[in-house]
Amino acid sequence: MEALVTRRRGATAVALLVATTIVAAANAAPPMQNVSFQRAAGYRTKNFIVQAPTAQLAREIGETAEACRESLAIEWVGKPMPNWSQPCPIKAQVSPRLGAGGATTFVFDRGEVHSWEMEVQGSRERVLDSVLPHEVTHTVFASHFRKPLPRWADEGACTTVEHRSEIAKQESMLIDFLHNRQGIPFSAMFAMKEYPQDILPLYAQGHSLTQYLIEKHGKQAFMAFLTDGMSDDNWRRAVQQHYGHENLYALQNDWLGWVKAGRPVLSNPGIDTQPPVTLASASEPVTRTRDLSEQQLPSRSSIYAQQLEGVKPARTASVYGSSTVMRKPAE
Repeated sequence: MEALVTRRRGATAVALLVATTIVAAANAAPPMQNVSFQRAAGYRTKNFIVQAPTAQLAREIGETAEACRESLAIEWVGKPMPNWSQPCPIKAQVSPRLGAGGATTFVFDRGEVHSWEMEVQGSRERVLDSVLPHEVTHTVFASHFRKPLPRWADEGACTTVEHRSEIAKQESMLIDFLHNRQGIPFSAMFAMKEYPQDILPLYAQGHSLTQYLIEKHGKQAFMAFLTDGMSDDNWRRAVQQHYGHENLYALQNDWLGWVKAGRPVLSNPGIDTQPPVTLASASEPVTRTRDLSEQQLPSRSSIYAQQLEGVKPARTASVYGSSTVMRKPAE
């Protein structure tokens, strides 16, 4: 048996994970602090068991998670998911003093997915409109593909459902990374099986490419593309067949042209026109945090800076979470 075990990474702990997202508002308290849930209120839906500070919050989180699970599955896969055999526990810490963050853990085991666990934290608005949609999207993808996705595609797709204010920060960060020669060549990005030491550029670039491909043909076409490419890791063939680009380099250049043009909406009759899931108003963007002592990706020669000449880089205080992927030995 080969299983992939996911575990959240804390401030000092080493993690075992496949699809974990940790987000936190800049200068906020560290995410996922150790707290007791003995006095937490509970609420159960068909697929989630929620522990939260109050009964009202537990109900809001449970119903929001269930609504996200259904609507996001329809958006990405075209139909609702069957109920899980066992519900996913959600532990929620809700306070305006907490940075927004989330972690989802599960096991891939012989074509099945089980042992779901989710933790979310932040203000009520952040939990409902960004953290839950992001984390639930990870469960939709895991349930559909039943094996790990390419890192850029998994995190990129999950980021598209966050609040618009966070997406705007991603877009600004991307320009900064490309100007600073931190762009990841597509030949390297598509080959990534694990997270890099510094995942900031991967998140920003993965989100942007995912959005570009969705703009071209829609979400379900994007899922078909991933299914095809993951079948044999021949991404050059998959890109050519599904999007008409000769190879990854051609896709990279066309995507860069789209970024330089200001990311215009691409007119295509097959595009999904539904906006990202937004379940509550937001006044503060969700941002991610990482250990700033980690080394940056080394500078590399890149065509990005030259091709983006004239596009003004935008500075932002947002930082992202880092994670490590490890595989449990076969038993």
